[in-house]
Formats: sequence, structure tokens, C-alpha cells
Amino acid sequence: MAANRKFHDRMLSLGLARVSEAAAMASADLIGRGDEKAADQAAVNAMREQLDLLDIDGTVVIGEGERDEAPMLYIGEEVGTGNGPSVDIALDPLEGTTLTAKDMPNALTVIAMGPRGSMLHAPDVYMDKLAVGPGLPKDVVSFEMSPKERVLALAEAKACRPQDITVCALERPRHAEMIAELRETGAAIRLITDGDVAGIIHVAEPTTGIDLYMGSGGAPEGVLAAAAMKCMGGQMWGRLLFRDDDERGRAEKAGIEDFDRVYARDDLVTQDVIFAATGVTDGSIVHGIKREPGFLTAETVLMRSKTGSIRRMSYRNPTTGGPAVAP
Repeated sequence: MAANRKFHDRMLSLGLARVSEAAAMASADLIGRGDEKAADQAAVNAMREQLDLLDIDGTVVIGEGERDEAPMLYIGEEVGTGNGPSVDIALDPLEGTTLTAKDMPNALTVIAMGPRGSMLHAPDVYMDKLAVGPGLPKDVVSFEMSPKERVLALAEAKACRPQDITVCALERPRHAEMIAELRETGAAIRLITDGDVAGIIHVAEPTTGIDLYMGSGGAPEGVLAAAAMKCMGGQMWGRLLFRDDDERGRAEKAGIEDFDRVYARDDLVTQDVIFAATGVTDGSIVHGIKREPGFLTAETVLMRSKTGSIRRMSYRNPTTGGPAVAP
């Protein structure tokens, strides 16, 4: 019995990919339809159904919100058959609801799994985020540096000009000063409208041309991104940001004691994890859902931090006779 309850990441990885695929397939009919809530709910329903088929004793630690805010996949919800290892699950059934509703690039379904206690229980507040790809000196950039200093330090580490560095950031009014300072260095800036999990993954994907990610976004998404970075070997740092006492109360409820702590990647995700993301709309990480008569095809990237392996899978599913979901 004890052996059955051990976290076998290799055995669970394909099941996690099926969960991600199911959510993407379920949201396919809502791509470009302008209904964010319907797209998100379709993904939530499918992801919840597939999770309950896995032989795990799972707890959602990063989910759709507090129990009184989300009917399913809420923080603390138990999922799985209960007959397997105790695991933490971080998920975003539809990372980029606006992207899906408007048929814009880089909408994903995202899920990560690790042993119980392996992921930070991040409250639903903002997090200042900073990330670079693999193969660089440790702590090559930091929150102590200004945006300009980060670009210069990274350029020096890469033996290139600041003008050769490309920074990714969310296009938000709160980032206006940061973006202005970055432009002074001559660096290129890839602005994204939504989806900073994908934005952070970009720094570890050589084909994207992104060298550095910075800016604030949701803290739960920061944990998901850290899981991906742990698998891909990149560096990441996060620092919680609080706008009022209510948000500090959320953090205390989640067990956060040091409000000023800087979390490195391995503080956000402390043990080996598996990570899966399936494309909903076309993006630089994976292709979106493709339609042809009688079929839907999805592409999934599946990663394991224990081995550093990254697997890309194409899943073609018949649509005749009902909605397409991963079997």
C-alpha cells in the first residue's frame, strides 16, 4: 500500500496531460465567441471531471479562488479517487480567458502536480515577478536592481549588447514607468495583454527570443510559472504585493508570515513536480486547437522537473457523437 501512495511522477504525467487536454478541448467551441465566463466554466468542468479519474489523493492549492468564490476547483478542494499518493495541485483551467474569448494568441490550459506540501499556497494577490532562462549565473538579476540594471547585468552575462536583450511584460498602466526605463536601455520589449504564465515560460524557450520577464501579476499564476521553470531549468523570483489589509488577511489565511520575503523558484516549488499545458489558441509555446471535419486536435507540452524532460504531444480526438474530451 505504501508503494502505491508514493509520488511516481513518471506514471502520473500522462494522466496530467489528459486533464489539460480535456480542459482545452472543452473550451474549443468558445474560442472567439466573446464569452469569457462560459469558456472558463467549460474548461473548469472538464478539468474537474478528469481529475477525479486519477488515482491520487489530491488537494487544490492554487485554483479558481476561495471556496465561497468558486463552485469547483476551489482552493482546498479534494480531487482524485483518493486511492493514490497525496499530492498538491496548482491549476488554471483557462489561462487567458480574454485571449480565448477574443481568439488572441497564447491561451492555455495549465496544471502542475507535486507531492503534498511542495507548492506555496499563494494568496489571490499580486506578485512582483522576475525570470530568466537556463544556463545563466545564479541570481544574475534581482529585485534590488532597477529595470535598467537588470538589462545591463543580463547583457553582460550573455556577452551581448543591451539592444540585443528582449524583455517580456504585461501591458498594464502600472508598468508604464518600468517600460519607459527599459526603453532607455535600447532593449526590445514584447508586451502581452494577458497570460503571464506563458510570458514567463517564454524566457526558457529558445525559439521565442525572450531573455527576461519582469512585472507584477497574479501570485497564483506565479506558482504555476515556477513549476514550469523548475522543469525547464530557468531562474525565477517572486515577491508578494499587497494593496490593503484585506489582501494581507488573505496572505495570513494562506499561512504567509513574512510579507516582504523574496521567493526564489525553489521556494515557490520545493520538490519535484510535473507540469502540463495545452494550447487553446495558437501561441509561441504550443499550437491551439485545430478543427477538421469530425476531429479536434490539441497540442500539449508535458514536463518533469526530476528528469528535465520536455515532451510535446499531439492529440487528435473524434468529435462525432458528443463533446470532445480526453479519454
